[in-house]
Amino acid sequence: MRMPRTDRLVWELDWNLLRTFVVISEMKSITRAAERLGLKQPSVSNALRRLEERIGQRLIERDATRFELTDVGQLLYEQSIEVFGTISQLPQLVHGVGDDVTGHVTIAVASHVVSPLFDQVLSEFHHSHPRATLTIAVSPSSDVTRQVREKRASFGLCLVSTRDPAIEYTMVYREFFGFFCGPGHRLRGRTSLKLADLEGETSVSFHTDHIDDALRPVALLRSEARLAANVVGVSSSLEEVRRMIVAGLGIGPLPLHVARRDVEDGLLWRLPPYDAPPAIDIFLLANPEKTMNRAEKALLSGLRALVAETPLEARTYCD
Repeated sequence: MRMPRTDRLVWELDWNLLRTFVVISEMKSITRAAERLGLKQPSVSNALRRLEERIGQRLIERDATRFELTDVGQLLYEQSIEVFGTISQLPQLVHGVGDDVTGHVTIAVASHVVSPLFDQVLSEFHHSHPRATLTIAVSPSSDVTRQVREKRASFGLCLVSTRDPAIEYTMVYREFFGFFCGPGHRLRGRTSLKLADLEGETSVSFHTDHIDDALRPVALLRSEARLAANVVGVSSSLEEVRRMIVAGLGIGPLPLHVARRDVEDGLLWRLPPYDAPPAIDIFLLANPEKTMNRAEKALLSGLRALVAETPLEARTYCD
């Protein structure tokens, strides 16, 4: 009996073609994909042609000025990411088999995730499972979400603007943002300032400081303070936003509890509003479809358990 065409596609498809297609889609260029893969450009073009012939439909529309995935191409890209996300877990799953809890845990975090609760979980996890290993990858919140969605991270910790229905969310802690200036700023050392005193000031901030993004409350406060319209410096890294503030590029927002030490050391100066600063919640993101090794399961369950047993007021960092 001849195998149906759809079944033949599954059994006869060269998985290297899918890998090449994923790289082409992400690089948005045959030439750059070839460089990334260490192949000749004709080899990559031929791989795309063979995959389109095998699928029976065009996957990419491109010319001198345009490079777009077709609807079928977009669907294939998303499914290929799912496939490779599952395959990438195999070494950790195999390594985690045994009497001891071993294996590798990859945690994707936003740069300003600073929480004693998270630190406590890491400490207890290492004490209980010293053979397990960790990677903590710092990324913008949008990338954290994507890594969890694609199963490339064991779980993530970040800000959330819109929720992905494929991901489970747990609020871990609440932090409050304030405006700060550096040691050479004209407002340094001035007390009893009002929000109106910040009008027209140049500023720096995070990439997510927009009305429709994760730092919406900060963006609204920026608008209320009537800061200069042009933000002179942006970054997804808390350390780099802090650097720009200290260097005097402008005033900028930072979590109050993270900035406290710099305020005490005189590197930063707190600016208004002093009352009712904007609150931001940090979430734990997990993909219920991800197959986890024993180390991943142990760390994730430990973090969830500690969050559940800790009252919200103890997970709220005001300063």
